[in-house]
Amino acid sequence: MENKKANELNSENHTLFIKHVPERKITLDRSQNIVKITPKHKVYVIYIERFKELKRGLHSVLNELRSATKYDKLEIRINSGGGFINEGGQFYNIINELFYKRSTAYLDNHGYSMGALLFCMAKKRVIYPYSDLMFHNYTSGANGKGGEILSKVSHKDKIIKKFFYNVIVKNGFLTKDEFEQMLIGQDFWMDAKELCERGIATHVIYKGKMIKSKKYLNILKKPDKKANS
Repeated sequence: MENKKANELNSENHTLFIKHVPERKITLDRSQNIVKITPKHKVYVIYIERFKELKRGLHSVLNELRSATKYDKLEIRINSGGGFINEGGQFYNIINELFYKRSTAYLDNHGYSMGALLFCMAKKRVIYPYSDLMFHNYTSGANGKGGEILSKVSHKDKIIKKFFYNVIVKNGFLTKDEFEQMLIGQDFWMDAKELCERGIATHVIYKGKMIKSKKYLNILKKPDKKANS
């Protein structure tokens, strides 16, 4: 882990940037002297690639995130083919402990496997017109004595299935039937349109603006005037 700058931390596969936002005052009603104050805070922006830290891992990045206050926010930019579930689970813990309802994920530009799960963990989920996502069951392996292998596999399978279910099914992103199909080997590939239809994406970056997914779906329904001219 190399600390290049005071506001930048790098692990093997991820980079964390820290933006300092000063206090901001907005006058809502001058006659009644009503002022809204946004206290100074930090915005943590983390770029996610593969979940495959093999050395010191994310110690410095996670330690920095754990210094967050109740005003700080987390932005996650995902361009990931997936990787270690345990590593993704650490981000799940961080989001729920320190950035509950104050996290935004950008699918910039793809999220597969653990990358897809991380995208689903954020409160606000932003995509681009050519973002894509994929859910599938985990890949694993074990070695040791026969009884030890069976015990470990059974234990981990139970925990991972519950983790997947809570992130994907409880949020309504896959049905229970689809989840069962996923567990026996089916991959679920989704483009921007389907991500909006399923509610996985809450917003879309379109022509320089961030719009709600429902508005983006309405745009897609309109005929292309140029194509028909």
